[in-house]
Amino acid sequence: MNVAGILSAVLAALFMGTIGVFSRKTGLPPEVITFFRLFFGAGFLSLFLLASGRLHLLRRRPTWPILLNGLMLAGFIVFYIEAMNLTTMANAIMLLYLAPLAAAVVAHFFLGERLTLSGALLIGTALLGFAMMMEFRVDFSGGAEHGKGLMFAVAGLACYAAFILINRTIDSAIDCYNRTFYQLTAGALCMVPLLASDVVPISASNWLWLAGAGFFPGFLAIYLAVVALDKLPAATFGTLAYLEPIFVVFLGWVLFAEKLNTLQLCGCALILASGVVKGYLAGRPAKALR
Repeated sequence: MNVAGILSAVLAALFMGTIGVFSRKTGLPPEVITFFRLFFGAGFLSLFLLASGRLHLLRRRPTWPILLNGLMLAGFIVFYIEAMNLTTMANAIMLLYLAPLAAAVVAHFFLGERLTLSGALLIGTALLGFAMMMEFRVDFSGGAEHGKGLMFAVAGLACYAAFILINRTIDSAIDCYNRTFYQLTAGALCMVPLLASDVVPISASNWLWLAGAGFFPGFLAIYLAVVALDKLPAATFGTLAYLEPIFVVFLGWVLFAEKLNTLQLCGCALILASGVVKGYLAGRPAKALR
């Protein structure tokens, strides 16, 4: 058992799940949080590469798919943060984590990655879980803001699914650090026009929170994910990544008193179980759907 790889994957998932806390603690607009998470994340990554003598990895120019994925990265982060500000952290993260399953459906039809029978059943199970989280109705009892939050979460889901699909088309010979740095940088640059249109004053304490957002869910989570992917099979890493939504739901309950009823908890469990089982089955040959 690769203890270092498993520990890296677990810590990556936990650090990734802290972005909601940084967002709510600062109270700053989503575009500001997104810009500094990506900008500071790229800065911390470049400092790490400099200190480890690997800065030369950034000399290779980014390809267009990498730059496009920077836009998708910025999109799913900003929509996810907006969703968390308008609805519960649980609703936002569970919708977002339907993206890998949605990407599998798109890849089946357009990338030639045949969807297996077990994969189709797991997607159906995840959709059932989502319906349970919504209590089998489109619930706007929380007001118009709650409805907007769900729409932003759907937009984040679309960007995240696109991010996954585009990453599958990028040349695997390109170093992961190079990809990560330029995706972070491109995503940060996409936020600049939004920042320029609405200048927001940032307090001294918020600068610390923003630096934390860049370091923990920005640089550190991504660095640990790279380490884990180097040591673990992709299926194992994908399974451990589902600790992130569990941690986000836990943080929402502990820090922000966000409670789920029994039906919603069962829905969360179905979504998470679908992702975990899909991860375990990812590397196994199976009969594809025709």
